[in-house]
Amino acid sequence: MENLSKNKIKLIRSLRLKKNRDAERLFVVEGEKIINELIDEQPDSLEFICTTNSDFQFNRVYLTDERGMKEISSLKNPGILLAVVRFPKKNVDRGDLIIALDGIQDPGNLGTIIRTAEWFGVSNIVCSKDTVDCFNSKVVQATMGSLFRMSIEYLDLKEYLSNSDLPIYGALLDGIDMYSTPLERKGVLVIGNEGKGISDEIKSCVTHPIFIPKYGEAESLNAAMATGIILAEYRRLNAE
Repeated sequence: MENLSKNKIKLIRSLRLKKNRDAERLFVVEGEKIINELIDEQPDSLEFICTTNSDFQFNRVYLTDERGMKEISSLKNPGILLAVVRFPKKNVDRGDLIIALDGIQDPGNLGTIIRTAEWFGVSNIVCSKDTVDCFNSKVVQATMGSLFRMSIEYLDLKEYLSNSDLPIYGALLDGIDMYSTPLERKGVLVIGNEGKGISDEIKSCVTHPIFIPKYGEAESLNAAMATGIILAEYRRLNAE
């Protein structure tokens, strides 16, 4: 097993920036559970692995110590494994429901939305170009591995929705009670920015504004929580 070189350290640290991730088509994954899943399910996606465990077995692995792991990790308390992973190939199969994200900024929110979508069997997400990068380290951590089983695209969301012939549902405060309107099996669900909601530009594309009724005094719902509630109702209505 080779020791982790200065060039590899430089590469890993450079991947903290989106422009470098995009240029190299690589991103960083941390955590034993996620990395072991990748080894079992998608070993070819792994560029290489760094570890503090000299007994760890993989064909592209580099050894470092705790100090070295802290140097390359984005976590306050790094584990024993860090992997550099290739960007996944795009999946062109759209499936039934597509989630469209308009300006989601919080990495934890995006990661939770991705994880929640997979739970409910939704595998396609399209994002506005100002949505946080799905390969951001905090997003990757929050997905708990779901990222690698999803199709996620960044595109001109207004153009995409304008050219869609599917019903477009938008989570809006002035929408129709979602429990009194059917959610069709095929459609697009738009979730807006955490603070501002769906932008006016994208709101104009929404054909079916829906609202999650509230029973308390809270002003709004977390974007990821709202996504989960709507997806649960969608699956209830469209159970196999």
